[in-house]
Amino acid sequence: MTKDKITLQFIWGIALFLAGIGMFFRIPQLMPQIKANPQFADGIGFIYFCLYLLGILLVCGGIKKLVNTYKKYIEIGSP
Repeated sequence: MTKDKITLQFIWGIALFLAGIGMFFRIPQLMPQIKANPQFADGIGFIYFCLYLLGILLVCGGIKKLVNTYKKYIEIGSP
C-alpha cells in the first residue's frame, strides 16, 4: 500500500470517528422533534437504540481503521 493510500485511509478513519462522536451530540437535539411526531411515539426506545448503536459502530469503525492504518504505516516504514 502506498503512502498516499495510507494517508487517505487515515483521513477516512478520522472522518468515521468524528461522525460517530457527532452522533452522540446530535441525538439529544434530534429526539424532541422525533418524539413530537405521534407516528414514532410507540417506537421511541427502538429509535434511541438504533441511533446510539449507529454512533457506537461509527466510532469503533473509525478506531479500527486508524489502528490498521497505523500498523500498515509502520510496516512500510515511516519517513
